[in-house]
Amino acid sequence: MDARALKIEAARAALAHVQEGMRLGIGSGSTAEEFVRLLAARIGEGLSVTGVPTSVRTAALCLELGVPLATLDETPELDLTIDG
Repeated sequence: MDARALKIEAARAALAHVQEGMRLGIGSGSTAEEFVRLLAARIGEGLSVTGVPTSVRTAALCLELGVPLATLDETPELDLTIDG
């Protein structure tokens, strides 16, 4: 398995912990990017969550893929944080 495939598997494992209505901290690493892609697919299937990105880059990817966002000021308590 190559490095990207391992990152996708790690992102998939993290996504298994995401539940309806969660407030998610979303990090900035390459594995977090894979997580955002998988998360966006689940949102497309009807999952409702709110993401709080840690960087402009992550925010841009979330917006591009349709992941709803909030700021840490708006959502100071998170249920789960994914980074990598």
